[in-house]
Amino acid sequence: MNAPTPSGLLTGLLRAVRTYPRRSPLTLGYVLLLLLGNVWVGNLLAEDRADALRDHISTNLDNLHDHPVTALFGSALLFDGTLTEILSTGFGGTLITLGLGIGCCLAWTERRFGSPRAAAVLLGGHIGATLLTAAVIVFALRHGWYPESVRQASDYGISYGAQTVLALAVLALPRWARLPWAAFVLAWPLSGDGEWPGPLPPFTTVGHLLSAALGFALAAAVALTAARRRRAETLAPAAADR
Repeated sequence: MNAPTPSGLLTGLLRAVRTYPRRSPLTLGYVLLLLLGNVWVGNLLAEDRADALRDHISTNLDNLHDHPVTALFGSALLFDGTLTEILSTGFGGTLITLGLGIGCCLAWTERRFGSPRAAAVLLGGHIGATLLTAAVIVFALRHGWYPESVRQASDYGISYGAQTVLALAVLALPRWARLPWAAFVLAWPLSGDGEWPGPLPPFTTVGHLLSAALGFALAAAVALTAARRRRAETLAPAAADR
């Protein structure tokens, strides 16, 4: 097989950009919504009101107890990152979460499985990892591994959902690239960790690792289902000839 030429790669990239709105309308609309939310909260709201909003939609233990629906779905309307401080680690997180996770991997998920299923994967990863992380936090608090202040910690954004689709996108890669991709998806949440508060990493890192696990589990289920379907299709003609 001939390697793709630079002109072929450029043509493919331009085609992908041109067809993006038609093939990934859900992703495009969601990216625009996240960008508008970031501008509104970060630039148009008064600072005290913006802080109050972030506190209200943070998916910490207190908010999940007091107003779980508002926290879970409100948190999914913002991303915790920066678009302007390009030399900061926060901008790197924005590139991975918003650019690679939502902009690319969610778009691939939408093209591969359809808009409803892509939305289900994103929300399932966001909500599932948040609730699993809350259970880990409760367990860690009982053992003194996290400080009590973690109950009111600021934790909003769609990064858990983005991490899930990042992991699921391993299916889009050739076999030789899947292991390095999996290593990247699991390693980047650990890259910003400082000192651990105890035997567990910070709870946000736990959340990203759990959401990646959800995505990889879903990818394995899809691959297994496809393998069984191919096997059934292969055996069907032989059974019909008997």
